[in-house]
Amino acid sequence: MAAAPVWSVDPRTGKQREQVAVEATAQEVDQAVRAARAAAGALADRTVRAAFLRSAAELLDASKDHLVEAADAETALGPVRLTGELARTSYQLRAFADIVDEGAFLGVVIDHPDDSATPPIPDLRRYKVPLGVVAVYSASNFPFAFSVPGGDTASALAAGCPVVVKAHPDHPATSELVASVLRRAAAQHGIPEGVLGLVHGFEAGVELVKHPLVSAAGFTGSVRGGRALFDAAAARPVPIPFHGELGSLNPVVITAEAVAERAEQIGAGLAGSMTLGTGQFCVKPGLVFAPVGADGDRLVKSLTDAVSDTEAGVLLDHRMRDNFVAGVAERAALPDVDAPVTPGAGSEHTVSPGFLTVPAQRLATDGGHDLLLEECFGPVTVVARYEDDAEVTAVLSRLPGNLSATVHLSAGEAAGQGRGAEILAELTPLAGRVLVNGWPTGVAVAPAQHHGGPYPATTSTSTSVGGTAVERWLRPVAYQNTPEALLPPELRDDNPLGLPRRYEGRQEL
Repeated sequence: MAAAPVWSVDPRTGKQREQVAVEATAQEVDQAVRAARAAAGALADRTVRAAFLRSAAELLDASKDHLVEAADAETALGPVRLTGELARTSYQLRAFADIVDEGAFLGVVIDHPDDSATPPIPDLRRYKVPLGVVAVYSASNFPFAFSVPGGDTASALAAGCPVVVKAHPDHPATSELVASVLRRAAAQHGIPEGVLGLVHGFEAGVELVKHPLVSAAGFTGSVRGGRALFDAAAARPVPIPFHGELGSLNPVVITAEAVAERAEQIGAGLAGSMTLGTGQFCVKPGLVFAPVGADGDRLVKSLTDAVSDTEAGVLLDHRMRDNFVAGVAERAALPDVDAPVTPGAGSEHTVSPGFLTVPAQRLATDGGHDLLLEECFGPVTVVARYEDDAEVTAVLSRLPGNLSATVHLSAGEAAGQGRGAEILAELTPLAGRVLVNGWPTGVAVAPAQHHGGPYPATTSTSTSVGGTAVERWLRPVAYQNTPEALLPPELRDDNPLGLPRRYEGRQEL
């Protein structure tokens, strides 16, 4: 049987653009993984590794026009958004190059013998080593930043791990183009092109996570798809770490005092956040708590006006469009649910933004409205109107894990008056990032960033954005009573590589 073709599709028309590749067979997945493993040695030198990452960033920037054009044709995300995303991606590669140069991510700790301790401490030296080949599963909604050259790939390469990427079917041509750029960057530093493998097809993705030479996996996508791969990774004869980002509702609590102070501003900000990128951001606010009463009505009116002025948009593919139209219709049909701006189909290929309102009390118990507590991918949010703080607490206690949680406070509450600290304490167990007086869309690439959260937001406690994302692809090793001549240079007393380390209980920079 001939391998199935992989087509690039224009989401603005639903028509096939070109055949890009064919779906990889099990044998081809095996070849890609083995080629990646064979390339691992070329990443051992941190200087070479950092130079490779910087060259990749430079070549991506140099290919900007071509890459953005290809990505826009496959995703309809628009040149402005995609240009910014590509800049973020190249910045991320350079940031990981800096991390590789610095070396703190290796976590070097050296303890000399201490016979006076109980029990006695031998000579111990600890650092972190790469896990091995990493499987990366691309996201649909970020063809650069969470795809072939994205954070999972960049952090894995920074850790010294070769990568095999399972391309997302929504942007296969972009994936091929970007992979060729990264391979050219590798060649500039004598690194085999197998250091970055690329495969297409659903079955190829399943074969990849099961391959015995794959040591870890990173995933960004749906709960259903991510959970299936997570279970497959755990069911292997040798289970592997699976760092998956699956889904998030990203609740927002707006206090009565905040609404009284700036209802119109909050309503407009919410509209901009929930419709950004046609509602296709993983941190889109999907559930918003707003008080009943005149001030809450002002917020709803402001949100209504702003969303009504937002044009219909194209989702990443027609399957997502169909799911969105069906999902919002099912939610809108629930008792006591109103639609001040009805979300749904725009034209044949677009969707129109909107939002739903519901009494918060309906969500406080399992009364048939639990669908409103599930993520709906696209430009829609649910506004839960609450009578008192107890209703907010009751609903929050029923929420699953999230990437983000937000509270909007008044000036007095932000200064420590009222329930601000109490609300933060309620939100902290729910999410990996807690915001005050802002909106969750827009995830800065910074050392202190955390993009993750309790399940199903992610399947682990790690982050996929920021410098500490590299830790996912490393494991610690301790050497005990090992002669100096046999130690890796990272663990020698004279520190020939000049690494930051903890030496004899003191931090040395």
